[in-house]
Amino acid sequence: MRAILSVWDKTGIIDFARGLLELGFEVFSTGGTKKALSEAGVAVREVAELTGFPEILDGRVKTLHPAVHGGILARRDLESHMEQLAKSGIETIDLVAVNLYPFLQTVAKPDVTFEEAVENIDIGGPTMIRAAAKNFTDVLVLVEPSDYGPILEQLRRGGVDFESRKKLAQKAFQHVAFYDTAVASYLQKGKKGFAPEFTIALRKRYDLRYGENPHQRAAFYEEVLGEKLGITSAQQLWGKELSFNNIMDADGAWKAACDFSEPTVVIVKHTNPCGLASHQDLAEAYRRALAGDPVSAFGGIVAVNRALNIELAREIEKTFYEIVIAPEYEDEALALLKGKKDLRLLAAGAALPSESTTFWDSRSVAGGFLIQTGDLVAEESKSWHTVTQREPTANEMKDLAFAWRAVKHVKSNAIVVAKDSMLLGMGAGQPSRVDSVEIALKKAGAGAAGAVLASDAFFPFPDGVELAAKAGVSAVIEPGGSVRDNEVIEAANRHNVAMVFTGIRHFKH
Repeated sequence: MRAILSVWDKTGIIDFARGLLELGFEVFSTGGTKKALSEAGVAVREVAELTGFPEILDGRVKTLHPAVHGGILARRDLESHMEQLAKSGIETIDLVAVNLYPFLQTVAKPDVTFEEAVENIDIGGPTMIRAAAKNFTDVLVLVEPSDYGPILEQLRRGGVDFESRKKLAQKAFQHVAFYDTAVASYLQKGKKGFAPEFTIALRKRYDLRYGENPHQRAAFYEEVLGEKLGITSAQQLWGKELSFNNIMDADGAWKAACDFSEPTVVIVKHTNPCGLASHQDLAEAYRRALAGDPVSAFGGIVAVNRALNIELAREIEKTFYEIVIAPEYEDEALALLKGKKDLRLLAAGAALPSESTTFWDSRSVAGGFLIQTGDLVAEESKSWHTVTQREPTANEMKDLAFAWRAVKHVKSNAIVVAKDSMLLGMGAGQPSRVDSVEIALKKAGAGAAGAVLASDAFFPFPDGVELAAKAGVSAVIEPGGSVRDNEVIEAANRHNVAMVFTGIRHFKH
């Protein structure tokens, strides 16, 4: 029996090689693996002894040889294959243990050059893995050190069964596919448009207890070549494990908080902000956010885009929440919040960049995926234009800008009522936009008088503006673009409501 060991990650390889030798394997190795084994006193042979040819091109070519791939790919049950091996003086190879050059670690370095990245694209390793995986009924292929021990145990008991071999082959093909995806993604970086073929390299962070509902299975994966951002890379400082719904809500809360440059607190329930306020005093920002909808806030998620201080912690402690997210926590604040055993605390590090960051937003549909770029737009009020007879006042314009940024994070059809950088009412996810207006105004109550209203898409009819004006809303911001824009503007003029068109829509389905 013969084995080839060629690994970048040397974890467990010395004990594995010793175990194979004890079982009577001839063990061959290459480069750094051979050096590590020899230094540990493990007697292994060079692959060059198999091929009769030295490594060339600075190690680019060492295992790409018929003596290697013939020995791996030959089917033992085909007499013609075995005759060809014998004629060529090639012996079979029964086990391949390979893991690949550290491409991901290399390209993650901030100062990596393109040349260095390309040099860390493994060729011989994936080729051996694929060959062994194709012929898995005859050849064992191992790409994870965690498999070394179990496979040695099976070999000691007499052999490795078909299902175990098949599982190893599946791992091997997935390992190479993951690696190739990472390389392709790196080479694609900076290019615009959508490629005709598209894969994403994901690594599982952990299994979840269940999905949206207890009967659904779920796991949490991270995109390995994506920027280390937000909830995916957040550190959990306290509390029990996160659920599927926790992660979804936390992601929505963190994205919303980070979309504001001012100190901001967001309270999210079922992915929608039910409370949101900006204020230089974080504790006051929280009190204002909570006042927007204190009933819905119970059991929600709190996100803050500044370091969480003790004053804010004292306010948060008064209400039951599932999760609190902040870039970081002051020691006293962290100690206080750790007193709540059912609260999860996440440190998300630096706030998410807004307009400068590019990421894929993907949604699954039956049998496929929708892929789009993230809704990251520099909201320049200079490009907005007033379409009514009355211009917004300076205070109204400030509130309109706040409301417009807030409505982006609410499920469509989305309506937000706001005043003094505080969310007063929100209507989300209604089939009819006027229904969302009614819900938002009901939540705002008497506070709607003198407040502003934002709509994530145009008003198709004047009825939404009519309702807002009746409740005392003084200014409205929306994209414009309806065939009935003139009727909507006329209604606003009739009620002396200032209206601003942004020319851009923020649907969030």
